[in-house]
Amino acid sequence: MSLFVTLGRSAALALLLITTPVLATVEPSDAQRQVAVEAAESLRYGHYADVSLNDDWSRRAFSRYLEILDGQRAYLLDRDVDDFRDLATGMDEALLDGDLSRPFDLYQRYHERAESRFEWLLERLDEGVDFTFDSDRRLELEREDAPWAGKEAALDELWMKRLDNAALTLAISDQEPEQVEANLRQRYEGQLSRLRQTNEEDVFGLFMAAVTGSIDPHSEYLSPRQGESFDIQMRLSLEGIGALLQSDGEYVKVSSLVPGGPADRQGALQPADRIVGVGQEGEEIVNVVGMRLDDVVDMIRGPKGSVVRLDVVPAQAVDMTRSKVIEITRDTVDLEDQAAQGEVVEITRDDGTHRLGVVKIPTFYVDFDAWQAGEEDYRSTTRDVAKEVERLQAKGVEGIVLDLRNNGGGALQEANSLIGLFIDRGPTVQVRDARGRISLYGDTESGTLYDGPLAVLVNRLSASASEIFAGAIQDYGRGLVVGTDTFGKGTVQTLNELSHGEIKLTRAKFYRISGASTQHRGVEPDIRFPSLVDPELIGESSLDNALPWDTVREVQYRTYGQPRQYLETLRARHDERAEQQPNFRYLEQRSELASKLREQHTSVSLNREQRQQEVEAREAEQLALENQRRRALGLEPLESWVDARDEEESDEEPIDRAQVLETAQILLDYVQLEDTWHYAKGY
Repeated sequence: MSLFVTLGRSAALALLLITTPVLATVEPSDAQRQVAVEAAESLRYGHYADVSLNDDWSRRAFSRYLEILDGQRAYLLDRDVDDFRDLATGMDEALLDGDLSRPFDLYQRYHERAESRFEWLLERLDEGVDFTFDSDRRLELEREDAPWAGKEAALDELWMKRLDNAALTLAISDQEPEQVEANLRQRYEGQLSRLRQTNEEDVFGLFMAAVTGSIDPHSEYLSPRQGESFDIQMRLSLEGIGALLQSDGEYVKVSSLVPGGPADRQGALQPADRIVGVGQEGEEIVNVVGMRLDDVVDMIRGPKGSVVRLDVVPAQAVDMTRSKVIEITRDTVDLEDQAAQGEVVEITRDDGTHRLGVVKIPTFYVDFDAWQAGEEDYRSTTRDVAKEVERLQAKGVEGIVLDLRNNGGGALQEANSLIGLFIDRGPTVQVRDARGRISLYGDTESGTLYDGPLAVLVNRLSASASEIFAGAIQDYGRGLVVGTDTFGKGTVQTLNELSHGEIKLTRAKFYRISGASTQHRGVEPDIRFPSLVDPELIGESSLDNALPWDTVREVQYRTYGQPRQYLETLRARHDERAEQQPNFRYLEQRSELASKLREQHTSVSLNREQRQQEVEAREAEQLALENQRRRALGLEPLESWVDARDEEESDEEPIDRAQVLETAQILLDYVQLEDTWHYAKGY
């Protein structure tokens, strides 16, 4: 149920090719034909959704297969697609009967077109790149909805623009012409070489990615090699940087960071950043644009203590030319790095100084080995949070904030038992299976550890178990939920063995005790903060074919308070403070600016002067916004937007810290409103 499992093993990984000996013609094996039949049965009778492998499904799967092969409409011609139009109603037969010849033939056609295209690009490089960059042409960035090209000449024009853009991007990054040509040659020769090393396992993986991805984004087929890698990942025995990656067109994008991991501790790498180059310590950085995801992951992994250098384009960058190099020391992620940690924050008001507790919960963890061995003092989220809460209570805090930002989930049992620290028995979550049967999980132990004022701070990267916890606290009226809409992962997957490989299936769905699903919509906060993460790039709603939000019948449960009766006042007080807080004003304005720039940035100029003017104009807007914030905080303004990522936060209240302190302010408002209400009622 962890985000770091489901997102880290996204369908994108199944789309990638695995290096093996060259095969001139790729044919499906008997084992793959058998697995196709087994997978069909698994989907029809084991998936949570009502899967009917019919013509309607075939059309979706065929469309998905084309997206996987050529999502940017850059290789295949319309006549190629027409030649395989029978698959629009025949994907179901291919899967049900294990007759994979036509899907493999379609891949072969794509393969021939792609191989020819990379050879064409290398020929253009042989002729020399025109480094004048003085044309008035523009390159459209997103072509998912573009029509298939009717003639080869149309694709020649598209790829000439792509080549010019790739060269211009490197040239603007201060590379000399010889270096630009060498880097582009390395890129296209590498892509051609990897393409020529395709085998039948790769093609079957692409087909199965279309099959499962047409149903939901978390179901997928794992080849024996991928299954082995998945098992290693689940044991957390790999040494690396603690970042989960996914494909994003030609680029590799950071989907999330492992709490307490090297990248998380280093602080420079962020979700939605794109990695364009990877280098080892003391070696040159290798361009990885267009490289397979698993190859990039292998380059980033390495022995503990070694350094990897990443050339990264920040998520908020307005152009791919604006990259920076980040150095991260590889390490393992220890349980101690993910342990809950508490602190006391002080808030000064007219009536004096108030102390509130904050407990950061990076993940829902449990030391399974120690637990199964019967050790009494095994580590777990619930046990560690309980210790921190008791410590904070001993210091006389007036309320406690539980910080679940960036907590991607983990052990369901821990989310369940953690809720039990704050309620006196009761249901916590409903789980509905494919047959409609609902299982109810809850806290069965009487008594509470802490019954005082509570707030839960969440963001877009709070997922799965975090959403169950936040939703239960909100439904029980046990506390306030503050922050942004959460991720929206409300599904459960199981891994089943096949005769060749494994299949991960979505088998169930989470529902809150109020009956609302956490799927797709996530948990909506009572008081909303501007988001640091673009919901268009990260979250369940950003994934193709995500299962919809729905409801089931609510269960009986008691409420512990009515924080909603104070929301209008709490929001008004928060808004008043936010207007006076530079970090909150900056977040709101940056979110609006990012949306505007995203809408505007649908194409790039291939004229160097025009390109630089457009980039500088967009960065000037971002820089003005950043410097407005810095001046309000008494910091020196930056001279360029590029400096913003290089500049370490020197103020005492960076943006993420400001969110913690404002949540404490909101909780204090709630405490005082409750006291006033009880006094008025004579309690």
